[in-house]
Amino acid sequence: MKFWITLCTIMASTMLMQPSAGASDSVGVRRVSAPSRERGIDLDVTVWYPALPGGDTVTLGDTALFVGTSAMRDAPIAGGKFPLILLSHGAGLAGTPQALSWIATPLAGRGFIVAAPTHPGNTGPDRSAAETMKLWLRPADLTATLDATEKDVFLRDHLEHGKIGALGLSMGGNTALAIAGARIDPKLLADYCDTDLLNASLCEWVRQSGLDLHAMDLQPAGRDNRDERIHFAMAIDPAPTDVLDAKSLAGIRIPVAIVNLGLPGKIPVTVDASGIAKAISNASYATIEGASHYSMFAECKPGAPSIIASEQIGDPVCDDGGGRSRGEIHARLIDMATVAFNRALKTDR
Repeated sequence: MKFWITLCTIMASTMLMQPSAGASDSVGVRRVSAPSRERGIDLDVTVWYPALPGGDTVTLGDTALFVGTSAMRDAPIAGGKFPLILLSHGAGLAGTPQALSWIATPLAGRGFIVAAPTHPGNTGPDRSAAETMKLWLRPADLTATLDATEKDVFLRDHLEHGKIGALGLSMGGNTALAIAGARIDPKLLADYCDTDLLNASLCEWVRQSGLDLHAMDLQPAGRDNRDERIHFAMAIDPAPTDVLDAKSLAGIRIPVAIVNLGLPGKIPVTVDASGIAKAISNASYATIEGASHYSMFAECKPGAPSIIASEQIGDPVCDDGGGRSRGEIHARLIDMATVAFNRALKTDR
């Protein structure tokens, strides 16, 4: 299947930090290792942070299709203490922290430390349908990232105690809700790809990979992955929403902000989180008109449409909902996230 195979190949050779000119000297970026008992490996974590001038200019997330975002590799960290945002990426095309540089970099520039683990098996040469569908492992990756960040010599003295939030996009939005207290319903997850009505692109890849969700060990899927250190969560077009245990949503105690991309009534059912927002006692809900699920990807390069056509990629990854440019949509999302995390993590409670 072209979307999940070809685009992951395109991403794989270009998702490392690339040299760049003209990077902002106010945002630094570095790599941290986070030991994961759950995975049995060290997670690769990308961290953006407020920085002093210095370091090497790099561009993250630059691919044959998408424009990257610049930062300063290993720049000195700015003085002071900053709230921490744990960032969870999606799967497939948006399956790396670097793919979300467009939102991580400006958040760091506005006074946050942003730490994003690479969720194993979700993209690139090690992509795996089985690992991708183990949704319950993703919030554990954020917990491992938080543990490692709090111990990191470079970062620990600059973390503002008790000011920790989670941000996720697409499958990362599911992760952000999970670490806030939402649980997966194992039966709904097992049934998810019985039809193509929920997520045809993902489920075709799952079937072509030979994965039968009914045959997976889903016993741990329904566990509580809540991390009490997280005080706020924001989910942008969370997916899949239709595998969550409805009863668990009422037990979420922290504030949650949910954003859907598109007009109500036209949002795909698997990412429509309007009902979830109503079930969470302290949740806000907003939509962005003129956007689509693809709007969470970085801005497309001028030659991207021809690559999409030549590779016979079926998904309109460079198309938004109409009426707004992707840059305008990104600016809106960045402003919404900044306001939300400022309110949740920078004000005295």
